Amino acid sequence: MNKVLGSSLIIAGTTIGAGMLALPLASAGIGFGASMALMGAMWALMTYTALLMLEVHQFAEADATLHSLAKQFLGNKGKWLASFAMLFLFYSLCAAYIAGGGSQLNEKLAQWSAIELPPAAGAVLFTLVFGLVVTLGTSKVDLINRGLFTVKLLFLILALTLLTPHVSSINLVEMPVERGLLVAALPVIFTSFGFHGSIPSIVRYVGIDLPSLRKVMIVGSTLPLALYIFWQVASLGTVAQSTLVQNGELSQFVAIIQSVVQQDYIASSISLFADLALATSFLGVSLGLFDFISDRFNRQDSVRGRLQTAAITYLPPLVFALYYPQGFITALGYAAIALVILAVVLPVLMVRKARQTVSTDEHYQVIGGNLGLSLAMVGGITVVAAQFIG
Repeated sequence: MNKVLGSSLIIAGTTIGAGMLALPLASAGIGFGASMALMGAMWALMTYTALLMLEVHQFAEADATLHSLAKQFLGNKGKWLASFAMLFLFYSLCAAYIAGGGSQLNEKLAQWSAIELPPAAGAVLFTLVFGLVVTLGTSKVDLINRGLFTVKLLFLILALTLLTPHVSSINLVEMPVERGLLVAALPVIFTSFGFHGSIPSIVRYVGIDLPSLRKVMIVGSTLPLALYIFWQVASLGTVAQSTLVQNGELSQFVAIIQSVVQQDYIASSISLFADLALATSFLGVSLGLFDFISDRFNRQDSVRGRLQTAAITYLPPLVFALYYPQGFITALGYAAIALVILAVVLPVLMVRKARQTVSTDEHYQVIGGNLGLSLAMVGGITVVAAQFIG
């Protein structure tokens, strides 16, 4: 039960990242009702495909990663597709988190201790601290993540408490500015429910215990949905839709919130929540990448082997974050496409293959049958199409 709770928080911590703050900005033009419908649909899609991953894992070893699963069920083509999606998505995310985390660390050190470090030092320090936690193992990530997640939740509750009295029902019933903005909001909302790269690490940690793993996936994905709903009510209900549409930057959003609430510590609460959200997301994302790299390069589970894996995991995104951050910022614009491959296409194809080749009568099978698999693929294709159209 202890591992179930910790694993659920790793899933939730990976999902509830600093990108949560962008949800009101992305959905401002479509209205509160439409944003709720989209969030519900994306939550259902991502929870469904997470359960599909568990259905596949029951036919593999407990330490199987997405790379080995794809090779087992889809052959070399599936293996290379999984490798591309994982590396593109996770290296891009890690580079963005390192750049953002390093900047935030420098800012906080200067604010609290008058220590001013060069920009590169903050990124390196951020990578060393959180990279060390991941290198020590999933159990350490579980322990540290619980503490960070708890504190992060407290700051979020504080922000929501301060904003709630200022919520106006008039703001929540405003109609969409443009129907076409639904297309632009879809990839952002879809990405905000992404945690699938961490599933193999969770399976390795918990073991092939399907009832426990189902609880982890459902609880771990539902908690972010609940918090997203509260956050959307508080933010979209506090600020008029027209104001949010005209001020699309995060710093402007925080400034507007602060001017409405007229309490200085609301900005501090949101800022600290963003810092902790970034840290927990980095832990979850880099844990998934670490285990993937370990499997892909056949590294030993020894001190030397884990240090080698850590070097392959963290050096490339650190270098790019330091010397070419704009390249990864551009790549992040297409991260939703890699996430569709990782979280929708591969699970659907692997489950379809497993159901064709393995007797599933005595094994766990996600409800929905072929219709569910087809609807999931339609959802993934819709997100990709929205990315290019938007």
